[in-house]
Amino acid sequence: MDPKDSLIEYPSDFPIKVMGPTHDAFATTITEVVTGFDPTFHDGRLEVRPSAKGNYTGLTCTVRATSRAQLDELYRALSAHPMVKIVM
Repeated sequence: MDPKDSLIEYPSDFPIKVMGPTHDAFATTITEVVTGFDPTFHDGRLEVRPSAKGNYTGLTCTVRATSRAQLDELYRALSAHPMVKIVM
């Protein structure tokens, strides 16, 4: 894909929403996955929200996107993770 055809300008901050069943290690585990694709990612760029009943946890990870390929690979890795139910 030609970079000028993208709706996203690179590099840029890009929020990714991740949801999974509530687990003590959920945020830490997802942070480790994201850091593998964005070494600058840290806890200050992570928002954690429990669901109303507390059964699920939603995370918003704001990554520094450097390319479409990076985002595609990150989405694949998160979607394939056993702790993750939804990635948006």
